[in-house]
Amino acid sequence: MINHRSFSSLAILSFSLAAMVLGGPSNLTAHCDTMSGPVIKAAQKALETGHVNLVLIWIKKDDEAEIEMAFQRALSVRKLGPEARDMADMYFFETLVRLHRAGEGAPYTGLKPAGLDLGPVIPASDKALETGSVDALEKLLVDAVRQNVPEHFRELMERKAFDENDVEAGRRFVATYVLFTHYVEKIHEAVLRPEAHDGSGAANH
Repeated sequence: MINHRSFSSLAILSFSLAAMVLGGPSNLTAHCDTMSGPVIKAAQKALETGHVNLVLIWIKKDDEAEIEMAFQRALSVRKLGPEARDMADMYFFETLVRLHRAGEGAPYTGLKPAGLDLGPVIPASDKALETGSVDALEKLLVDAVRQNVPEHFRELMERKAFDENDVEAGRRFVATYVLFTHYVEKIHEAVLRPEAHDGSGAANH
């Protein structure tokens, strides 16, 4: 018989895996808000080359004027010396990430340091983009499904074997059944139809 703690564990693992497949907002925030994330890397390259288009791709079209103004200000201030350069860069980074997050409908909570633990999926996704091979990322996701779905299904089958005279046990089975079906449905939907920021079909980054 599965206890209440096991049921809670099933709930946590279910939503955790669904969030992993969907690219959940907590990891997303950490990724694009970090000093080692792709948004800041694009900003650093833009400032070094003077090519603002490198960062315009990370924001909505309506925000281009604000970013272009911030970019020109940063370039001007950077010429005043090392300290001014650092301040100008940080000002530009914060402006860019703030507008990027606003474009996602998410709050800006400040820049995060490099080296944060982002979990396995985001680094694997970035590595796939870098190498041009999705094999390692695909294996990571498939292994997660293969490990977790059968485990949760075994728990469901155990709860299915309840005494028909035990109404509470039956309700626990129903609750677990509903959770399990939603769990696998979310995984399937995430694979077939990634969420989009703006309805354009782009995956929820």
